[in-house]
Amino acid sequence: MASSAQSKQTLIVSGLVLAALVTLAFIYYSPLWWVALKAPNYPPEAFPDGVRIHFHMNGVFNGCEKIERDDIVEDEALDCVHEMDTINHYVGMYPIAAGGPVERAYSQFLVAFLAVMLLGFICTKPKIRMAILGGGFSAIVIWMYLTMYGANGVSLQNTGYIFAMVNSLDQDASDKDAGAGDLDAGAALIARMKQELEASGVTVETSHDAQKKVDVSDKTRLVDSLRITFEKGQQTQVKREPWNGSGYQVMSWHYDKNLGRYFNNPDEIIPMVNTLRTAIHVVFIAIVAAMIFLVFSTRRNGSLFYWLLVIVPIALPAFFIVEYAAWLWWFGHNLNEMGAFTVKPFMPTVFGQGKVAQFTTHSYPSIGFGLMMLFSVLLAAAALVRRRQLKED
Repeated sequence: MASSAQSKQTLIVSGLVLAALVTLAFIYYSPLWWVALKAPNYPPEAFPDGVRIHFHMNGVFNGCEKIERDDIVEDEALDCVHEMDTINHYVGMYPIAAGGPVERAYSQFLVAFLAVMLLGFICTKPKIRMAILGGGFSAIVIWMYLTMYGANGVSLQNTGYIFAMVNSLDQDASDKDAGAGDLDAGAALIARMKQELEASGVTVETSHDAQKKVDVSDKTRLVDSLRITFEKGQQTQVKREPWNGSGYQVMSWHYDKNLGRYFNNPDEIIPMVNTLRTAIHVVFIAIVAAMIFLVFSTRRNGSLFYWLLVIVPIALPAFFIVEYAAWLWWFGHNLNEMGAFTVKPFMPTVFGQGKVAQFTTHSYPSIGFGLMMLFSVLLAAAALVRRRQLKED
């Protein structure tokens, strides 16, 4: 009878955790939070949601949609990530892509890390649990190493992350060097990529069928765009660095280029880039150390460290809020002196409505954060059932 009850409880825990894992997959590809700026010069007819951006785990993406009205003609939706960067730089704020570069780059590995932890939590047999954790973590470490330090490792990143990198480097729609003419920022990105790829000898398909291709085809073109931009920039350098496409190289270069997009101040930017390079190594080592620790410290059911396998994933919404608020503080307290206007350091609005100059700011959770809360509830229920199971056992 007791054995039957134990089996039933194990099934319940397994079901709850597997449901949480499915939710975690949706979380990664969903907007977690949105921010919008509204002002008199952005009329609601053309900007119904203001200048809006969406925060994902792997990047920041456009939250503006194409306007379908007889009196407004748009071929593409306005790229509001670029629009917000343009607004922010007047007060000396760095581009949005300057925030959380390490977190975004490691996001896919951290999500996989949480998934393996939860698979280990399901298992009630210590030896099998160690095998699950050891095998899963080893696969993540190999994947992570090849991505961060292997040749062309950036191609092992997800397509959304690479697109966000390419898009953040695109110039304003009016920039003639981008080959965009009067196109908006989204169309300028496509036009510039096409022009650069064709110049490098890459054949670009423009048919309706080719536009439907996703994943591998799109990622390859995006990585090629990064490589071409990197190599063009190296032509002006005294000490040229050959392209190897590792995540480490691309992240360092991309961060440097973003920081200098509006404020080309090497004395300030170079130390920040060096800090990023150090952080990439430190986070890699920290993740590997945490994996080794968990494999050997969670051998005994019900031990304090065993509960870390579920407590850490449960705290995911709290981790996100702390991370989000910390980066907002960083943006508001690291204003470049080259901005057109001088303002005192400030804390941007984390939640709710705020006011900066003539702009009204709106900052609220999106569907991804709701899924995070559901994820935590499912895991909390699983933890309670497992606790009862271990007490009875």
